[in-house]
Amino acid sequence: MSTMNVWDAEYAVSIYEAKRCIEQQFPKLSPVIVDELGKGFDNTVYVVNNSYVFRFPRRKIAVSLLQTENTLLPALAPLLPISISYPLFFGKPTSQYPWPFTGYHYIQGHLVSTLSREERILSASLLGEFLRILHDFPVQQARHLGVSEDQLARLDVGKRKPKLLEHLQKANALLPSARFVALEQWVKHVQPVTIRQEKTLCHGDLHIRNVVLDDTKKIAGIIDWGDVHIGHPAVDLSFVYSYFPSEGRQQFFTTYGEIDHNTATLAKFKGLYTTIMLLLYAIDQRDEALVESSLSSIDLLYESL
Repeated sequence: MSTMNVWDAEYAVSIYEAKRCIEQQFPKLSPVIVDELGKGFDNTVYVVNNSYVFRFPRRKIAVSLLQTENTLLPALAPLLPISISYPLFFGKPTSQYPWPFTGYHYIQGHLVSTLSREERILSASLLGEFLRILHDFPVQQARHLGVSEDQLARLDVGKRKPKLLEHLQKANALLPSARFVALEQWVKHVQPVTIRQEKTLCHGDLHIRNVVLDDTKKIAGIIDWGDVHIGHPAVDLSFVYSYFPSEGRQQFFTTYGEIDHNTATLAKFKGLYTTIMLLLYAIDQRDEALVESSLSSIDLLYESL
């Protein structure tokens, strides 16, 4: 009996089903031209008429996440210096497709691929401002808009360390031997961290697949807010260690504000956990571009340890 991966779909809507759902519920978009943009753990994503992006949940757990986005993002978008997914079309389940789906304006750009250190640094101050504003968003207002607390223990080192070591072992063949040993030893020595009980609004899943770049290689969009929650800022700060070299991190924290040692440790742990998962996903999906991007992120995390 095969073991399911966390990214395996319970229901994957086809391009033909997506076209039918959209044309039936949003006839003003007809004739609908649909192109697959990609798929993630939770959603299959299609570009419609080169102007909108429609996300169809692949797993039932993603439905409530999508509904939270629909409520929160319109209130959040005007405050932020980087474009975010803005919901415009709210689809309903049909006899063929079992769950709600959402259409957003399409943030034009490119996914992260091979970047120089200088190109990465271009976005450091901008992302620092973005996350400072996001993490300052009033928590009570977020709760009122339907955002819940972290239900997944994202920063629970004791719970997640054994799984990270297991995932790291699976990725061993793609890592230089000395790098694998260093990363493994670092993970083994990380202890559960006592953190201040601060609560902030968090994107929750900030990594290279959820960032859109413009033609100058600067961050132009932050997408996929399905994991948005009220939690600790280290969850989002993990991206800082997997995307920026040391010079970029310095610029980021000059804008964002300084953090303490425990927060930095948790952010690095979360960054490595997320990036190793992305690498394994990329291997399973035979996505060579994502494999290379994930390995570059691991290199930057290694440099930060």
